[in-house]
Amino acid sequence: MISLTDSQKIGMGLTGFGVFFLFFGMVLFFDKALLAIGNILFVAGLAFVIGLERTFKFFFQRHKFKATSFFLGGVVVVLIGWPIIGVVLEIYGFFLLFRGFFPVAVGFIRRVPVLGSILNLPGISGVSITFICCV
Repeated sequence: MISLTDSQKIGMGLTGFGVFFLFFGMVLFFDKALLAIGNILFVAGLAFVIGLERTFKFFFQRHKFKATSFFLGGVVVVLIGWPIIGVVLEIYGFFLLFRGFFPVAVGFIRRVPVLGSILNLPGISGVSITFICCV
């Protein structure tokens, strides 16, 4: 069992609420307030989970400058009041930032009993392999 510190538990809660508010804000036709709250909670939760120093190092690496610019720029654009443009920028920046984690996530999901059998179906397997290779 993985043991988490109290700040990591708080971070997991903040990140979960952030994802919920982001999803709910998109479902409610890109509600500015919900998206802004979701963005703030997600970034704060990430900082609590991995620590401030590691969060700073992750976002501000030289080779991730473009991805960080799009992601944080999207957050700023949402806070300014243009939610659709901001969410598009955030999604693009998110995929650029976390593209190294996608193959690991797909590999993990393939080992989960029900989801793994779905990912190993002929049509879906080819799409997931293409997704891993292209990302």
